Amino acid sequence: QVRVVESGGGLVQAGGSLRLSCKASGIAFSINEMGWYRQAPGSQREWVATINPSGDARYADSVKGRFTISRDNAKYIISLDMVSLKPEDTAVYYCNAQTTDLRRSEKTVWGQGTQVTVSS
Repeated sequence: QVRVVESGGGLVQAGGSLRLSCKASGIAFSINEMGWYRQAPGSQREWVATINPSGDARYADSVKGRFTISRDNAKYIISLDMVSLKPEDTAVYYCNAQTTDLRRSEKTVWGQGTQVTVSS
């Protein structure tokens, strides 16, 4: 079983920066694409960014140019560097990992989330 744990959320003023990290641990055949989602109060969870083991990254239009996702395959850690933060970036940010377990079954793992609050 793989689990992921997020860290790095907090309170920041508009225009500021934050770095989120997510570490995957446990036993799996492989940990494939990993990414970040977020959920603001009263809204559905939305995709933010994903990165595959090769380092290919994709971003939602709302964060493109401001957020950068990176990955350390040796440590099973992904990070999300967020700059030029806006109040509308306020949300709980969730880490997500696509895994293949030892039985070759595909599973999606979610973290418990970390709060990011951007004040105006």
